[in-house]
Amino acid sequence: MQFTLQEQDGKRILLAEGAIDTGLVPRLKAALEKNKPIDEIRLRSAGGNARVGTEAGRLIRESLAFTRIPSGWACFSACNFMFMGGRGRIVDVGGHFVVHMFTHVGDGQVVAAEVMKGYESTVNLIGEVEQGSALLASEDNDFLIRMGVSRKLLTEVMYQQKALENQGEDASTRRCLTQEELLKYRVVNAR
Repeated sequence: MQFTLQEQDGKRILLAEGAIDTGLVPRLKAALEKNKPIDEIRLRSAGGNARVGTEAGRLIRESLAFTRIPSGWACFSACNFMFMGGRGRIVDVGGHFVVHMFTHVGDGQVVAAEVMKGYESTVNLIGEVEQGSALLASEDNDFLIRMGVSRKLLTEVMYQQKALENQGEDASTRRCLTQEELLKYRVVNAR
C-alpha cells in the first residue's frame, strides 16, 4: 500500500492505495507521523493480510482520523478492517465496501499435498484450519466491538458468504454492502 498526502478544502487527506501486506503497519505509522495531523484516510484496496488489516485499523483509531471510501473506489477484505478503524467512517454513494468469508485453505496445492500424505496429515491440517479460523473469528469479533460496529456484520453477512467458488451454483464469494446495510451494521457512522 502506498500513501499520498492531499490537501482539499482545508483538510489533510491521506490516500491509502494498494495491497495490505506484512510491511504495511510500519509504513502507515510513518505516513501518519510524517503528515500529521491527518483528518481523513481514503482507502482503495483489494485487501491482503487479514491480521495486518486489523492492526492497521487499530493504528488508524489511535490517530483519530476519519476513513472514507470515495465514489468509484473499493475496499475489499482486509481493507474492511482498516476502514472500520476510523473514528468517523464514510462510504460515499458509489463507493464499494466489499466483504467475504475468510479462508485458511486458499492454496489448493498445499491442501492436496497434505491429503496425499494420508489420514493423520489430513486430520492435523483440519485441526490447524479449525483452530486458526476460530482464533481469527474471535479477533474479528473483538475488533468490531471495540470499533462500535455491530457484530452482526460478521454473523449475518461476512460469515454467510461462501469461502470457495465451487460451493454451489452461485460462484460468488463476495458481497458489496448497500448504503442501508452500511448504516444498519454501523459500518458507517458519519456523513
